[in-house]
Amino acid sequence: MHRLYLLPCLTMVFSLTLTLSVQATDWQVGPQRLLKLPSAAVGLARDGDVISIDAGLYQGDVASWPQHRLTIRGLGNGARLDALGKAAEDKAIWVLKGKDIVVENIELSGATAPALNGAGIRFEGTNLTLKNCHFHHNQMGILTGVNPDSDILIENSEFNDNTVDYPRYGKLGHNIYIGNIRRFTLRNSYVHDANTGHNVKSRARENYILYNRITDERNGSSYLVDLPDGGAGYLIGNLFHQGANTENAAMLAFAAEHNQTQPNQQLYLVNNTFVNDHPGGSFLNNHSIATAMLINNLLIGEATELIGSNLENHDLRAAADVLIDPANYDYRLKSDTQAIDQGVAPGTAANGFQLDPEFVYLHPRGSERRSPQGPQDVGAYEFNKK
Repeated sequence: MHRLYLLPCLTMVFSLTLTLSVQATDWQVGPQRLLKLPSAAVGLARDGDVISIDAGLYQGDVASWPQHRLTIRGLGNGARLDALGKAAEDKAIWVLKGKDIVVENIELSGATAPALNGAGIRFEGTNLTLKNCHFHHNQMGILTGVNPDSDILIENSEFNDNTVDYPRYGKLGHNIYIGNIRRFTLRNSYVHDANTGHNVKSRARENYILYNRITDERNGSSYLVDLPDGGAGYLIGNLFHQGANTENAAMLAFAAEHNQTQPNQQLYLVNNTFVNDHPGGSFLNNHSIATAMLINNLLIGEATELIGSNLENHDLRAAADVLIDPANYDYRLKSDTQAIDQGVAPGTAANGFQLDPEFVYLHPRGSERRSPQGPQDVGAYEFNKK
């Protein structure tokens, strides 16, 4: 009788052991933990594990992470890493090499490298999600490699003052630099003060820039958004500000380096608010043969030029006094502006992507539902008629 039950019992034990063996481990890091620094978890973590880092400041600690399906998260008010000029592999505070990585609630600053591209994160893997992170005062904010199968999502995050001393070194640092990947999505984020470099530069085949505040503010950037390889770009519900001291006249650039004559490229600018403080500047420089589609954009500033092939539908050019407080980047509409109820339903893009703005940017890192009361308003905000 015992033999009849031996095999099932062994099977149950083996199954239980196997289940336990594949469960993710949550490695706890902090000054009062066994693992004092994030880098101490590198040699212990396996694929699929979680690294939970207590709130606080971690100085001079850098690491390369080879694991797949890794989640690195800051607890409480977030973990702050100040590299103090260091960089793992002379690349970044964190070099992430695996697939399907999530990083959330982390602040990364202070990375430098001999090649002048020391980043908060260098991503060399496939598929990355960043949530509620802050990259500042590195030579690069985030820098990614070439991977045609990779998707990158950045949401509810902030990037600022990631730069290189260009007059001294002749090189540019960017807040966000995305390499040749499949798809890049940036939403509900605050990207500002690139200082000579670009606020957002992406070579992805598809780019979804949705409900962000991308602004020069204290410093002059090169481009606010640069899509140098063209491809497909969908820029919806963003706040764009170009400062008087910008390095390039155009706020946005499309296909400035490659694929100017490549067919089937798409560029849609829908319900954005552009504020241009640069005399002689332009809102867009489209270098490609593709026609840029502009719908319901509010265009403010001395320069009203759109360079390259474009087609406008219910854009509105206006003075800054239609906004509540443009000097402090409050780009909501005044009650008497002609932008109210003057938009149209944007419809869908050629690839089927829905162009109607669903949200509005909520400072400093977020969004809230956009609720039209009647016809669509022009620009990134709906006027609240209540």
